Amino acid sequence: MLLKAAVAESAAARLTRQSGTNFYYAFRVLPFDKRQAIYAVYSFCRVLDDCVDEESGEGAAGLARWTQELQRCYGGTPETELGRDLTAALSRFPIPRSCFEDIVAGCRMDLEVRRYARFDELRLYCERVASAVGLACIEIFGYSQPQARAYAVELGVALQLTNILRDVATDAARDRLYLPAEDLERFGVSEDQLMKGAARTPAVDALLAFEGARAREQFARAAALLPRPDRRRLASAEIMAAIYRGLLEELARRGYPLAGPRVQLSKARKLWLALGACVRTLLR
Repeated sequence: MLLKAAVAESAAARLTRQSGTNFYYAFRVLPFDKRQAIYAVYSFCRVLDDCVDEESGEGAAGLARWTQELQRCYGGTPETELGRDLTAALSRFPIPRSCFEDIVAGCRMDLEVRRYARFDELRLYCERVASAVGLACIEIFGYSQPQARAYAVELGVALQLTNILRDVATDAARDRLYLPAEDLERFGVSEDQLMKGAARTPAVDALLAFEGARAREQFARAAALLPRPDRRRLASAEIMAAIYRGLLEELARRGYPLAGPRVQLSKARKLWLALGACVRTLLR
């Protein structure tokens, strides 16, 4: 009973549950101390992201305020409840400061960059806002092989590419377009066709299918890098991968919609994918 109460009172745990994140089932399989630490990392990353995505986030000013709190966390003098949760995680796990610095840099890109000319520019963004989170997380999950870091980087890119495909319409409402201009030019698609909800064309369908195939290839690249000795330690990461691959396939099944409700997986399907990933991890 006391253990459950501690989880309920954690600011990080509360924010994670309320977020409805696809990562929730991946976090739940962790031991208590690791689960609390991952809640803290996820929640801190979430508030950084909210600074640039939510009206109440205050943009650059909000990002600067939380960056200062991050510095205090590494100095052991946090001023917020969430900061105290993160400081406790930092005291137990060797999470490099550079992970959070990269995440902050990625959030700043959302304030300053609205379009990406080439995929290598978009990949840098993905590495900052997603791969850096993965690199922080594996320090909590644990690993023995240096290759696990490359796995975390590639998986982070795969997850973010899936998010980008899911959120084309949501991002357009914020005047953001993450699909590279070189891809639009390759398929003969104008920016307005994606940003203004124009009627779908075969060219748009071909572009979105291409972006889906790129994300699928990215998942395969990450899977090939997963170190065999670390499979069980990285079970949570594999659950994340399974759920997001499932989301990507659902997007493909629906034809990569650019309008209507945001595509989501049901709780039952997420649980099924999580269980499947656990079983595969145990059997390998």
